[in-house]
Amino acid sequence: MGKGLINYLSNSAVHVQTRQILRRFTTGKFPHEDGTASPTMDDEESPLLGRGHRTANGSSEPNFWKHLLLDRTSSPGTKSANPLVRLPAHIFNVTKITLLSSWINILLVFVPFGLIAGTCEWDATLVFALNFFAIIPLAAVLSFATEEIAAKLGETLGGLVNATLGNAVELIVSIVALRAGEVGIVQASMLGSILSNLLLVLGFCFFLGGLANMRDADGNAIEQSFSAGTAQTACSLMTLASATMILPAALYGVLDNKSSDGDKEEVALLLSRCSSVVLLTLYVMYLIFSLRSHKRLFESEAGPNAEEEEHDTLLGPWSAAVVLLLTTLVISFCADHMVGSIDSVAESGAMNKTFIGLILIPIVGNAAEHVTACVVAVKNKMDLAMGVAIGSSIQISLLVTPSLVLLGWAIGVPMTLRFETFQTVAFAVSVLVVTYTVQDGKSNYLEGAMLLGLYGIIALAFWASP
Repeated sequence: MGKGLINYLSNSAVHVQTRQILRRFTTGKFPHEDGTASPTMDDEESPLLGRGHRTANGSSEPNFWKHLLLDRTSSPGTKSANPLVRLPAHIFNVTKITLLSSWINILLVFVPFGLIAGTCEWDATLVFALNFFAIIPLAAVLSFATEEIAAKLGETLGGLVNATLGNAVELIVSIVALRAGEVGIVQASMLGSILSNLLLVLGFCFFLGGLANMRDADGNAIEQSFSAGTAQTACSLMTLASATMILPAALYGVLDNKSSDGDKEEVALLLSRCSSVVLLTLYVMYLIFSLRSHKRLFESEAGPNAEEEEHDTLLGPWSAAVVLLLTTLVISFCADHMVGSIDSVAESGAMNKTFIGLILIPIVGNAAEHVTACVVAVKNKMDLAMGVAIGSSIQISLLVTPSLVLLGWAIGVPMTLRFETFQTVAFAVSVLVVTYTVQDGKSNYLEGAMLLGLYGIIALAFWASP
C-alpha cells in the first residue's frame, strides 16, 4: 500500500495539479487545463491576504480593497475551498458586516474606554458618561443581530424573537440594577422606556413623517394613516398596563392609616406578583392574537407587504447568534459599571437618580429603535413605525416589567408594581393623551408636536424634582 501511494504521488499529473493549486492560492489566479494561469478570478475565490486581484496587465484591481473593507454584504475568500482561507475570511466578514450595519457604530470607540474606566475606578461621572455612550452602539448591534435571527425563523417565531430581544438592553441594565438592590432605578427605567416610546419616539415619527408627507401630488394637505387594529389593540393594552400601576399605588394609599409599613409592603408585593403573572399571560395571548389568529387586523389597508420591504439577511443564524451573545456579554459589563456609578453621580448633585433612570437610561437602550422608527415614518411607512414605538411600549409594560417583578421575587429583592405617585400620574396621563391621538388611525405633525411637548414637560418635572 505504501509503494502504491508513493507511485501515485510521483505521478507527473498529480505534481502539475498540486502546483496549480498552490499557484491558485498564492497568486490568486485560476489555472487552465493546459497549466497556464487565468488572468482574473472571482472575488469570492480570491485570497484574503497577499497581493490580491490582478488584472490582465498585472496591475492590482482597484475594487478589491473596496470589496474587502467597504462592501456591506460580502468579503473575498468566504467561498474559498480552502478552510484555512474560508474560516478567517468568514470571521472577518461577520465582523465587517456588523460594524457597517449602522452609522451609530462609530461610537463603539467608547466601549474599551468605558470598560477600562470602570475597571480602574476612574471618576464616577466619567465612568457613567463613557459607558453611557458605549451602550448606545452596542444596542444598535444587538438590534441588528436580533433582526438577522428573526428573519430566518419565519413570521410567527421571528416576531416572538423580536418581542423577546427587542428590549434586551433595558432588560440587562435593569437586571444589573435589580441585583444591586436599586429598585427605584429599575422602576424608573421601565417607566422611562414606556414614556420614551409612547411620547418621544411616536412624537418624532408623527412630527417628521407629517412634515415629510404633508401634501399629496396635487398639493392638498393630507395625514398619514396606519392600521386601526394596531391602534385600538395598543391603546387597550396600554390602558391595562396603566391600571396595573394605579391599583397598587391606590391600595397602598388606602392602607396608609390602617396597617404598618411591613403589612403594606407585603400586600403590594402580593398584588404585584399576581398581577405580573396575569400580564405575562395576556402578553402571550397578544402575541398569538397579532401574529397568528387575527394578524390581518394588523396589516395596512394596502396589503400585508405594502408597508414593509423584504429583508435580505446578511448573516447566517449561527453567526448572528454569536454576535448576539458577545454583544450581550459586553453590554452586561458596561451596564454594571454604569449602574455602579449612579449613586456617586447623584450624590455629586449633577442629576437625581430618578432622572437618570427615567430619561437617560431609556435613551441608551432605545437609540437604535428611535432612529429606525423616524426613518420609516419619513418614508410614510407608519405601520412599521407604530410597531416599533407602541410595540416596544407593550413589550416593556406587559413582558419586561412583570418579568423583573418575578425575577426580584426569585432572588429576594422586593420589586413591585407600586410606583411613586407622580410617576403613576405621569404614565396615566401619557397613555390617555396617546390614546386620543392614535385612535382614529391617522397622524400629522401637530399631533407629533403635542406628544413631544408632553414628554419635555415630564422630563423637566423629573429634572427639577429633588
